[in-house]
Amino acid sequence: MNQSICIITGSTLGGAEYVADHVEEVLSEQGFKVELFNNATLADIEPHQYLLVITSTHGAGELPENIQPLFEELADQQPNLAHLKFGVIGLGSSDYDTFCYAVNTVETQLLELGATQVCDSLRIDVVNNFDHDSTAEEWLPNFTEQL
Repeated sequence: MNQSICIITGSTLGGAEYVADHVEEVLSEQGFKVELFNNATLADIEPHQYLLVITSTHGAGELPENIQPLFEELADQQPNLAHLKFGVIGLGSSDYDTFCYAVNTVETQLLELGATQVCDSLRIDVVNNFDHDSTAEEWLPNFTEQL
């Protein structure tokens, strides 16, 4: 089992990718081995024991286009992810009823496949939070202390 942390992004306008790049840097500085995928496939995440999903919410609460294929693949193949421990960082706008719905989608689908959620997800409201990197960095120990 690969002990590194697999980070995958769901990003439409790049916000989640920027946060993922920052989180990857912080985790690396803390001595974690990290792999980052902006267009992840099941083959990318399966060898890992730890998964961090950083995603925005798109449209009417959907996953961004670059992460949709992975979650369609998960739905089609129904792999057993019992070995996987995960956390989620979501970016969204509280101006929408579907605020951070992508987080709910990710949580639900991974849990249904047997993965273990190790901490509460972080939901960043881009309407009133302008320092996404720092917010994510402050949340990180919630995730890493459970690994």
